[in-house]
Amino acid sequence: MSVTTTTHLNFRGDARAALDHYGSVFGGRVTAVTYKDMGNVQNANEADWVVWGEVVGDNGFHVMAYDVPSQLPWGQGSNPFFVSVRGDDADEISALWQKLAEGSTVVQPLEPSQWAPLYGMLTDRFGVTWVLDVAAPYNG
Repeated sequence: MSVTTTTHLNFRGDARAALDHYGSVFGGRVTAVTYKDMGNVQNANEADWVVWGEVVGDNGFHVMAYDVPSQLPWGQGSNPFFVSVRGDDADEISALWQKLAEGSTVVQPLEPSQWAPLYGMLTDRFGVTWVLDVAAPYNG
């Protein structure tokens, strides 16, 4: 069992360009899944936006990113990142969730999602937004 933390950057329409840029700067493989890929298009203009993406380099560099859809609040620089905690064991992630959830505001309950066996989001009592999930393989 292991967990990792990764900075998860939030954009509005620029996630793919940012991931490509960071990949060119730090090296690494870019993976990007769009709202269209997930079958979750709420706004046709946002179909090719990134619902989940990352750059992973052999040198240890890792950053995740997504495009915040227009129906959700977003302001450049006002909510620019989440902290992502990812593991491969559902029991371990669930236990971490229970501890972190004390005094937090749950944004998305920890439950199965289209892209992960378990996924949840909360904002802790210090104002930090955390995303916890169980890793699933992605090809992209």
